[in-house]
Amino acid sequence: MFDLVIKDAQLFDGTGAAPVHGDLGVMGGRIAAVGGRLGAAKQTVKADGLALAPGIIDGHTHYDAQITWDPFVDPSPALGVTTAVLGNCGFTIAPCKPADRDLTMRHLTHVEGMSLDALRAGIHWEFESFPQYLDMLERRGVGPNVACFSGHSAIRTFVMGEDATERTATDDEIARMVAQVREAMAAGAVGFASSTAEAHNGEGGTPMPSRLADDRELRALVKAMGESGRGVYMLTKGSKTSIPYLEELAVEARRPVVIAALFHSNTNPTAAFSTLDQVNQARSRGRQLVAQTSCCPLSMDFTFKSPYLFESMTAWKPAMAAHGLEDLVKVYRDPAWRDAVRRELAASRGRLVFNSEWDKLFVVETAKEENRALEGATLAALAKQAGKDPLDFILDFALSENLDTMFVAQLLHNDETAVGRILADPNTHISLSDAGAHLTFFCDAGFGLHLMGHWSRDLGVLDLAQAVHRLTGQPARLFGIANRGVLAEGKAADLMLFDPATVARGPKRRVHDLPAGAARLTTSAVGLHGVWINGTRVADEKGFSADPSSRPGEVIRRFSA
Repeated sequence: MFDLVIKDAQLFDGTGAAPVHGDLGVMGGRIAAVGGRLGAAKQTVKADGLALAPGIIDGHTHYDAQITWDPFVDPSPALGVTTAVLGNCGFTIAPCKPADRDLTMRHLTHVEGMSLDALRAGIHWEFESFPQYLDMLERRGVGPNVACFSGHSAIRTFVMGEDATERTATDDEIARMVAQVREAMAAGAVGFASSTAEAHNGEGGTPMPSRLADDRELRALVKAMGESGRGVYMLTKGSKTSIPYLEELAVEARRPVVIAALFHSNTNPTAAFSTLDQVNQARSRGRQLVAQTSCCPLSMDFTFKSPYLFESMTAWKPAMAAHGLEDLVKVYRDPAWRDAVRRELAASRGRLVFNSEWDKLFVVETAKEENRALEGATLAALAKQAGKDPLDFILDFALSENLDTMFVAQLLHNDETAVGRILADPNTHISLSDAGAHLTFFCDAGFGLHLMGHWSRDLGVLDLAQAVHRLTGQPARLFGIANRGVLAEGKAADLMLFDPATVARGPKRRVHDLPAGAARLTTSAVGLHGVWINGTRVADEKGFSADPSSRPGEVIRRFSA
């Protein structure tokens, strides 16, 4: 007798093949039978023709801190995600010496938009090394399956302390970092992650540690990762890191290189396609380069107390280095500083996170009642109406509300024709949810539902079988997760039951349920009827349904070559 049978479903197996109609049986947390009519079970779920697919593998999350206080990493499992890959960009919390914990948390507050109060109140520091971090996750238990990158910035800080954000490493320091990478890979890391992106700044506007690495260091660490014959090098690429250089690293390490973040920009419309062409040319030469992209427009909610979208700018650094609200207000009022920002916006248009598209920047929520009528208006329109330069207008308006005005910026990836071309490329890795990070700015944890609903059903960019494959079988193969991502006998019973006619992500909403009462944005699923992790149901048509004390997930520590 089966533990579970899901009857009368359209079975999308995760390979991209057309669906077949039938039942699926589960025993001992694994798929025991697929297709046809199956017999008795301890539990039977009638699908009534709904689609059944493998659970979503989210390849780009930042749940490293949250998972220590929230084993189910809300909201991902209720959005169809059964496996999450942590530690992207190299912004991990392990290894970390006790003396560096507060520095690590302060960096995360800036680079990943996390609440410092929530981090200080929430993180369980029951580890120092990376192996100890994985051991802790196993001991405490996890809701979804998780795979963890070895993180460059964490390793650099572990070896170099505060100097990690100040200078290049010595030969001895590089050797010690190499030892950390080897230790992490032996313990079960999915690979090694890093960042050279100019937008990635820590406390006070200092570059995140990985951005200080020179060629010697980067080559040594990527080679160390590849010594075992497995693992993925994941990089969030800055403007000075070329695709040919990353092709060299792929050759030297003999391992895949996942390159983030491929976003289309209206102000530099050919850049994403040029990058994608270079990646595909390298692939034609047998190199394992993979461009990581998103199926969601990049939009951010923000206030000028923490305006992440401007913080990649050199001219913005005095604001990031300000100590307290009073100093920040002084910077914002300074005409010379404003002129420097204006000059950089003009000179670097098309190469920044925000590219002076004031018509795509909106007032979301005003702090003063008398300004409510302005909510929903664009900054371009408001500045024109006031007869002011847009930068002056937005800063003056924010200052008039003590920097409490909530804005939203529609930044990148909002030309659906261009984005559709990127998504249609069969070799791009569709991910970049950033789940667990930027919680006050956006919530893209439901990216997979958006791909299946908006891009597949509504726009027809991918058929549903291919959309499922890009969320399941394809990332499983990329990351070497051998027993997940497909519906086949013997594979883990990570499952997602949904209605193709209605599947979507719901509207975002703000809640205050992080440690210390900090706020975050979240969303709910639409058209999702069930999620199972290793055979245990964790969500139904109403949302999350698991016993919070259950821990059905696995800390994945073995990967195929």
